[in-house]
Amino acid sequence: MSSYNMSRDDMSSNDNGRQPLSEQVLWILVSLSRQPQHGYALMKDVESLSKGRTRPSTGTLYGALRRLIEEGLIETVEGADSSRDKQTYRLARAGRARLATELDRLQHVVRTAAIHVRRRHA
Repeated sequence: MSSYNMSRDDMSSNDNGRQPLSEQVLWILVSLSRQPQHGYALMKDVESLSKGRTRPSTGTLYGALRRLIEEGLIETVEGADSSRDKQTYRLARAGRARLATELDRLQHVVRTAAIHVRRRHA
């Protein structure tokens, strides 16, 4: 059961006053929740997880990764493939918490919307 609370400000932000995650950022965090990855593998995984709905360009992906590092949601780690100067990223503790909060918010939105749609069509 969700602990997400709705307020009048929920139209623009979640319960921590932050904006909801973009779909691309959501998939990046989901992908990194499974295992650390370098940029190209992450780009391919995001596309696969989203079933092609999100196809980040290289510039967009690395811009998002830079912002996520600045926000402390992801961090860089030494990867097995460091011989080719590939940077490996992993989900930070704060990123795991932010992902959980966002998933909770999305579940609440879907449940509430489904209830209202069913009532309308009943």
